[in-house]
Amino acid sequence: MRAFTYQRAQSPAEAAAAAARTPGARFIAGGTNLLDLMKLEIETPQHLIDVNGLALDKIEATSGGGLRVGALVRNTDLAADARVRKDYAVLSRALLAGASAQLRNKATTGGNLLQRTRCPYFYDTNQPCNKRQPGSGCSAIGGYSRNHAILGASEACIATNPSDMAVAMALLDATVETVKPDGATRTIPIADFHRLPGNTPHIEHALAQGELITAVTLPRPAGGVHIYRKVRDRSSYAFALISVAAIVLPDGSGRVALGGVAHKPWRTPAADASMVHGPQAVAERLLVGAKPSAESAFKVSLVQRALVSVLSEAKKG
Repeated sequence: MRAFTYQRAQSPAEAAAAAARTPGARFIAGGTNLLDLMKLEIETPQHLIDVNGLALDKIEATSGGGLRVGALVRNTDLAADARVRKDYAVLSRALLAGASAQLRNKATTGGNLLQRTRCPYFYDTNQPCNKRQPGSGCSAIGGYSRNHAILGASEACIATNPSDMAVAMALLDATVETVKPDGATRTIPIADFHRLPGNTPHIEHALAQGELITAVTLPRPAGGVHIYRKVRDRSSYAFALISVAAIVLPDGSGRVALGGVAHKPWRTPAADASMVHGPQAVAERLLVGAKPSAESAFKVSLVQRALVSVLSEAKKG
């Protein structure tokens, strides 16, 4: 790990301003991803801004009937919150499907949204990776690609987003609240927060330099049956090969999102509109444009089978 300087921010605006004026600065909260990347010298921040002391660790009701989740709320606390378990059960289940209890005790809501890919070539600094070093190439294309994207990928990158929580947040139509270095605030719909790789896979989200996540807001509960199904190689401490998040209403309508298949949580209006027509119709619309490699082709049928299982379970209530 390379040497770095350190400060404790006293307010969100101060933290954002410090990050903007200091080249190579990074925010640190739980550190469950960043510290690993620093040890491998994939991330080499010159300055760390500790945001743990900021008052961003509350879950509060909103005037619109939803919930406002502070960026520093730990994954364990969010999953265990009675309101989340009752009205946003898909979020609780997605969080509990991720990592281990020890990591969930440290990981934060904001940090979870900013997780970096677990592509093995990203983690191997001896291999070219456009996400780690723009313009160097993508070793996964033509390499080991079993765990990689089948949707929304590009010639520059076929990595996937590793977050379970983000898939549930996408399904729930969450919005991300931020503060900019000048103190101005804004909200970003979760659908616009994560980016597809295109020609710039190293730009993974919509945040500007120094912009700090302060909260995630969940809208009024949608009701219905909530399911999160994660398919992985082992039953714990493993990232998704694919995951399915679904909310199914009594009339058969609802919404669905996929994880493990793209550079961001994958959800389409056409698939949501097809929920009443059954899992095959939903799968056809979710998988439009799928371009798997020979090693990741199994994900297409895995998504189809998982959708059948999830929607059948939802009908049973």
